[in-house]
Amino acid sequence: MTFFGLQWALPMMLLLLPLALLPWFTHNQDKTVAWSHFVPVDPLSDMIGLALKTLASLVIASLIFSLAGPYIPEQTVERVGSGAEVVILVDRSRSMDDPFSTRGKALAVNRTVGKGDSKRRIASKYLLEFVDKRPDDRFGFVLFSDKALDLLPLSYNKDSIRATINASTLGKGLSETNIAKAMIKAAEMYGKETYNGSRTVLLVSDGGQEFSDEDKRTITELYKRETLTLYWIYMRSTTGLSIEEESDDDSWKNTPEKRLHKFFKELGIPYKVFEIESVKSFSEAIDTIDKKESQTLIVEEIIPRESKLEPFFWLAMITMLILVLAQFYTAWGVRKAHE
Repeated sequence: MTFFGLQWALPMMLLLLPLALLPWFTHNQDKTVAWSHFVPVDPLSDMIGLALKTLASLVIASLIFSLAGPYIPEQTVERVGSGAEVVILVDRSRSMDDPFSTRGKALAVNRTVGKGDSKRRIASKYLLEFVDKRPDDRFGFVLFSDKALDLLPLSYNKDSIRATINASTLGKGLSETNIAKAMIKAAEMYGKETYNGSRTVLLVSDGGQEFSDEDKRTITELYKRETLTLYWIYMRSTTGLSIEEESDDDSWKNTPEKRLHKFFKELGIPYKVFEIESVKSFSEAIDTIDKKESQTLIVEEIIPRESKLEPFFWLAMITMLILVLAQFYTAWGVRKAHE
């Protein structure tokens, strides 16, 4: 129910508003005077009497309004900001539980599930920093192994995306990886939304995959249609050539990582790969993406529900204080008259 431009939690309480007229029906305690001309005309007293009754009615009405629970409902306001819409794809394969070490160091044999130096833990740390430094961005999140799970649709709620990123580090990784499903899922998430500005897909993975011809056609069509930008944070192993390097070694040319990188370059959309070999290079990659993805963006800001009880309580309290002071003044005047 809308009244005075406000919503009311208990609108039935407004039916008590006629009680505000009670001060105007008080019993007349004036004495009867035989000859009314003995009573002097006092317009000031009449005005004060009317004012006191009005104040008493205002107190009752304010208290009734307070009991009705006035509030301004949650609103969505559009404004122009600077940033992007970002869908984050995080690999949940078993290899992401390996320790994250710099190139040239020996790779530990044991997995590090639950420890701070696993690839997934390091990735989540810097993804959280990325989210924190981009207040106007809208984020979505997809976690993938053999299946792609859209854990969070595109949202401005930073608490939700932080909680989702933290949850992605729990448990053990799975043996299979399907990057194609994750990429298709990300594009489909954008397909459900109105275009508001820069659209980005951020893939975090430590390996590649050979896509089928059908997956290639689907991904190419979707990514061009939705006008997407693709970043691949490739958390490479501690050995091997750079994904950007050319080599005569056929075994290197045909690795899943190399073939996936080649496909991404042929998509016909903005694309960049970041080969991550250390914590420092991960930080630099995140900073680079942060600087590049700062375009004009229509931001939907959610203004939470706001209670309006306080103004009515203050009005009732101040008005009652005036009435109490008036009573004290009346009592003081009567006492002075009898002295």
